[in-house]
Amino acid sequence: MGNMLEIRWHGRGGQGAKTASLLLAEAAFDTGKFIQGFPEYGPERMGAPITAYNRISDERCPIHSNIYEPDYVVVVDETLIDVVDVTAGLKETGGIIINTSKTPEEVKSKLKGYKGGVYTIDAREISMATLGRYFPNTPMLAAVVKVAKIMDEDTLIQSMEKSFHHKFANKPHVIAPNMEALKKSLSEVKGA
Repeated sequence: MGNMLEIRWHGRGGQGAKTASLLLAEAAFDTGKFIQGFPEYGPERMGAPITAYNRISDERCPIHSNIYEPDYVVVVDETLIDVVDVTAGLKETGGIIINTSKTPEEVKSKLKGYKGGVYTIDAREISMATLGRYFPNTPMLAAVVKVAKIMDEDTLIQSMEKSFHHKFANKPHVIAPNMEALKKSLSEVKGA
């Protein structure tokens, strides 16, 4: 496949990893890309580990399976690093984006010798400051777009504003805080 980007999300039920992967698919679709966004569930309960996936391509993608060799991995809950092999199959030309208050250097030792890019963002602090509650999915969505250069920041902001107006039509008071979380996150990703 020409120019296909594959992303694997690791989170826990209720943290919004599935929603973030679907929002990313929607935003990439708005740029004219072919997309896939889908979750994989185990025991479907709040707090259980879940995995979600994205494929983003310039061409139609005939592959319909889980992603075993992702370009990027997004870890929405840093405690999963000790439970799940989050770097399994992760290409060293890509990177891993972790929701943590730690620096990339502080988390590298837990990544089983992974030599690709390591990025961190404190999605808890950002969501508490902007939303008043812990919703890590919007900050993590912004972080993966920034790190993987899926689209330019203005395009993401425009697409998410449109999406949030639709998604939160019955709760318009949450649109501005979510937009603030998105914008703040774009400037607070750490790593290289």
